[in-house]
Amino acid sequence: MHAPILVTGGTGTIGRRVVPLLVASGRQVRVLSRHPRPDSPGVTHLEGDTVADRGLEAATDGVEVVVHLAGGRTGDDLAARHVAAAARAAGVRHLLLVSVVGADRMPIGYFRAKAAAEQAVAGSGVPWTVLRVAQLHDLVLPVARAAARLPVTPAPRGLRFEPVHRDEVARRLADLALGEPAGRVPDLAGPEVLDLAALVASFREAEDRRPARRLPLPLAGAVGRAYREGANLAGPDARRGTRTWQEFLTATMLDSFKSAADGAA
Repeated sequence: MHAPILVTGGTGTIGRRVVPLLVASGRQVRVLSRHPRPDSPGVTHLEGDTVADRGLEAATDGVEVVVHLAGGRTGDDLAARHVAAAARAAGVRHLLLVSVVGADRMPIGYFRAKAAAEQAVAGSGVPWTVLRVAQLHDLVLPVARAAARLPVTPAPRGLRFEPVHRDEVARRLADLALGEPAGRVPDLAGPEVLDLAALVASFREAEDRRPARRLPLPLAGAVGRAYREGANLAGPDARRGTRTWQEFLTATMLDSFKSAADGAA
């Protein structure tokens, strides 16, 4: 019988989709989060905090695979060091980390923390896998929604995204967790490269609103140069999802309409 798999951040956007896939494969799963939920068949919830290094020793005890998905605006480098140390002490045989495309190329604190997290995992002494992922549709959506409310659409030159669907990310992570350590695997990105203006135009169209005038904006400094050079974009060897931004928007709008209808019934 297999030892359990630990998933940090298992109640997040990706984690709550990875966990059922692992359970469906016949594995027992432990979920570590700051606000645990009741246990369910195949899933044990534990309270802990990867940044504060709380609960990791108990969570990794007897575990053979750790899937580190917990993340935030800050502290991802520190959290990864804590998880890696706990995994090493527990004799974990496979440590899987989700990171972000361009982690080692973008001169932004969030990306630098992700790059440091990768280094912590790779240098931990635990067999490892790192998957870099592009922006999720879910994370791009509030940006597009906020910009669509403006009288003109901001169009920063060179700011591009390649959004990927959460379910495709979850499936890839589950497959990697169930496989052997593979080091740095090909990035995972969406099927399209879209600038902010295109994302906003699609959102306005989905809401049946008129197109807005574009307002070109410069992206200055090292950050602007990095975006213009596509440092945040996946390379030619990346794996590409199939769910487009437009398909995601259509499904999201339908869900919103159904929720509104159910609430009015």
